[in-house]
Amino acid sequence: MLFHYHVWAFSSSARCQRVPLNGGLKLIRRVRLMSTDGVNVDRRRLLIGATAAVGAVGVAGVAVPFVKSWNPSAKAKAAGAPVTADVSQIEPGQRAVFEWRGKPVWVVRRTPEMLKLLSTHDSKLNDPNSEVETQQPAYAKNPTRSIKPEFLVLTGICTHLGCSPLYRPEVAAADLGADWVGGFFCPCHGSRFDLAGRVFSGVPAPTNLVVPPYRYATDSVIVIGEDTV
Repeated sequence: MLFHYHVWAFSSSARCQRVPLNGGLKLIRRVRLMSTDGVNVDRRRLLIGATAAVGAVGVAGVAVPFVKSWNPSAKAKAAGAPVTADVSQIEPGQRAVFEWRGKPVWVVRRTPEMLKLLSTHDSKLNDPNSEVETQQPAYAKNPTRSIKPEFLVLTGICTHLGCSPLYRPEVAAADLGADWVGGFFCPCHGSRFDLAGRVFSGVPAPTNLVVPPYRYATDSVIVIGEDTV
């Protein structure tokens, strides 16, 4: 189907005429739409300036949603968008809870005493050297299961049936026994993990707690969901 288009062109004699443009959307002929002859140039500049101003407002209105879209929405976070965690306010010995992919992510700031205890019970652990590769990134396959020994980052889901273990940092807690060195206890079925998230032998949970991918954006800000380069 052939479409016929007309453009109103202005000549220097201030008369207007229709110029047919054939060929559908393909513009094959340039038409000089307006001559400066007999036109108030100052008025045209004013109109151009006004049009540019309106255009600028329109651009500004469009830019805001784009800027907002750079910040992960709740839906994007659920799909796996990275989450930043400021760990500077976590006191030694405390645990902070963040959320990534709809799951709790723990950040524990371990004390020097907590770190020393990690080497005292390897014989009681099911996987003391973190041999199950799916449970942590390669950079967390070490005795502390972390990038920096002080900060432990774990997904707070028991590897048995998906309960969320309790944080029990106190040593020799009355309800956990004299040999308890601090860690995580799952109240659902009794699984126990040390302060590196390593599972003890003889409990329902088969593997260590998961260390999610993470990296340090600064000394005090962790990005959960992005691997260290």
